[in-house]
Amino acid sequence: MNRRQTLLAFTAAGLAGLPLKALAADALKAAINGAHRSPKEKARDPYRRPEAALTFWGLKPGMTIVEISPGSGYWLEILAPYAHATKGKYITTGAATAFTERLANPVYGQPTFTPFTLTSGPLAPAGSVDIVLTARNIHNWLWQPGMLDKAMKDFHDVLKPGGILAVEEHRADPRPETVAGGRVASDGYVATKTVIDAATRAGFRLDAQSEVNANPKDTKDYPGGVWTLPPNNRAPNPLPPGFDPAVYKAIGESDRMTLRFKKA
Repeated sequence: MNRRQTLLAFTAAGLAGLPLKALAADALKAAINGAHRSPKEKARDPYRRPEAALTFWGLKPGMTIVEISPGSGYWLEILAPYAHATKGKYITTGAATAFTERLANPVYGQPTFTPFTLTSGPLAPAGSVDIVLTARNIHNWLWQPGMLDKAMKDFHDVLKPGGILAVEEHRADPRPETVAGGRVASDGYVATKTVIDAATRAGFRLDAQSEVNANPKDTKDYPGGVWTLPPNNRAPNPLPPGFDPAVYKAIGESDRMTLRFKKA
């Protein structure tokens, strides 16, 4: 899609209120800069670096995208409009009711919502998906025996040959703890090796790693785990002596691994 086609697609999808510069940009820039995005989510862009991350992962127009556990909708606000404008498809897990107000805007098209649990079925038809994105979810799966391996198998099954598994996760490195060492991501941080090993078991090949989401200020030793940092800013209970939330807000969001795997 050339830039004129992109402009027309986003205008038709309901983004006529975008600034001229964004309208002149490509589909990804338009989705990131769109007036449809909530101020709360846009405020996280300096930490999430969406354009750099999605470019690294290999997002392209027309792709069928599966996002796992969209949380507050950060990536949904970018990926669903992007897929709609570029004639792709956006599938995510959970319930559409969590995003009723946002999805009323026609820019989102008609995303597909599908179950994703330890006992759920396929996320999509086998071999039909170009890219699966999971962002800051893996630590949760480590608390549920068998869930990480089940998830990786689900992702592998739906991806086309050469399809991409995009991973963003709070990074435990360089501390030595892994799942086998007994930590089980209780503080939200996961060793990179744990993720690579799980993906490899499922048949993926590590294609590349990026430091786009690195944060050297993250010391990974907080009283309330990673949730002490933004965006949660959660105060631990009981509150330790001298706890100052401003200290953790100044650190910013976590240091994160950014990995790209491919299905052989």
